[in-house]
Amino acid sequence: MRFTTLMELAEEQRIRLPQALVSDWPPRLKGRDERGWFRFQRLYDAARSCVRSEETMRRVVREAAHDDATEGSRWLEIQVDPTSYAPHVGGLGNALDIVLDEAKRVSDEGEIGVGVIVAASRIRHPLDARTLARLAARHAGDRPGDVVGFGLSNDERRGDTAEFEGAFRIARNAGLAIVPHGGELLGPEAVRDTLEHASPDRIGHGVRSVEDPALLAEIVDRGITLEVCPGSNVGLGVYDTPFDVPLPTLVEAGAQIALGADDPLLFGSRLADQYEIARSVHGFDDDALAGLARSSIEGSRAPQEIKSSALADIDAWLAPESTPER
Repeated sequence: MRFTTLMELAEEQRIRLPQALVSDWPPRLKGRDERGWFRFQRLYDAARSCVRSEETMRRVVREAAHDDATEGSRWLEIQVDPTSYAPHVGGLGNALDIVLDEAKRVSDEGEIGVGVIVAASRIRHPLDARTLARLAARHAGDRPGDVVGFGLSNDERRGDTAEFEGAFRIARNAGLAIVPHGGELLGPEAVRDTLEHASPDRIGHGVRSVEDPALLAEIVDRGITLEVCPGSNVGLGVYDTPFDVPLPTLVEAGAQIALGADDPLLFGSRLADQYEIARSVHGFDDDALAGLARSSIEGSRAPQEIKSSALADIDAWLAPESTPER
């Protein structure tokens, strides 16, 4: 959600937002301690509480897509847990239908394609995750406006990944990409647990896998994409500075990377900012940046025609006769 949209919605609905979010944006978050995560979650929940209608849900989806398109993205996979919005729009099915319909509408405009990932929460019962997986499976597809993946989010220090195997199985049997979070707040053991019980196509974050070379080699061998979000890593205190984020180590090991912004509202940085970190902090040149962009596209569930077009655009950006601003 845009910060300006959050302020507008809060004013319209007379919702009192936490001062930490209003007066000093982006908010300062603590490190890897419980207080730090809970502060993030408290602010996230406060923002989410402003989304209470179909109109607002559509607005968030549309603005997210337009903002990504403005930065040059060709494909967005937007993640949603419809549980939070279901009470306001008549149930889980209606909540997901609204997101899917708006994703298709904005995709039909041709500026950017939007697929949807349904995410269960670690802090809810695994049976709730199975319910969401079945709902996601009913809308599974490979076109804009379809459900393209199934994830598991929230505090990775809570819940047992093994208990969600049933939900992952339902989603996988429907052809959905399996894209759980893991290996940001917790170390390589959380990543290994995710590999064992989720058999993921991608892992949200997974950066702590660098602490176990054998584990990282397995990720590379299995072709699992890591969704690396430098702004999030620093914002939550996983690493002290952008320089400490092990992006070069992951790339040098051969890992497939999809750079992401995670939550621009709370971390204050968008997708292009992550590429700027790769260039200005880690010294990635044009070829390396293009490699990151290609890796992101190839690790996505974008339709083949969007992938092919985006990859061709990257090649054109790299061509000697190309002179776009870099």
